[in-house]
Amino acid sequence: MEFTVVQGDIADQSADALVNAAGTSLRMGSGVAGALRRGAGGDINDAAMEKGPIDLGAVAVTDAYDLDATYVIHAAAMPHYGDGQATEESIRSATRNALERADVLECESIVIPALGCGVAGYDLADGATLIVDQIQSFEPESLTDVRFIFYSDAEYEAVQAVIPDQ
Repeated sequence: MEFTVVQGDIADQSADALVNAAGTSLRMGSGVAGALRRGAGGDINDAAMEKGPIDLGAVAVTDAYDLDATYVIHAAAMPHYGDGQATEESIRSATRNALERADVLECESIVIPALGCGVAGYDLADGATLIVDQIQSFEPESLTDVRFIFYSDAEYEAVQAVIPDQ
């Protein structure tokens, strides 16, 4: 399995599956969810919300609509209750569940953002380390291309400092 760290807008990526940094309600607001919602078209938010709410760390799948992908995997690393903050366990579970679901769907490629590290408040360097650990320990049957994506130069550079081998 090829694993790369890339910079750019997740909504511009071409892959079998794009992962949405979701909250448990699956309402697509800002950040990664907003970019995917704008790129996919209005129906994706309705489709996602029909599948929610889901448990913290769980995933739900929708069509990708107008995105250059087959699926959007909505990975709930952030609770829409309590303090709304992601945890080590929610990030690990959401990442692992997204990878497993993509593999079950026989996806060959997936793009994963920094789950739980934006509005959900988890430290970017620590969250990136958790996500990379999950990616590197995953033994796929169909996935051959896993991309870990960051939108801004600052995010990309911060992660490069934590995982310089990529």
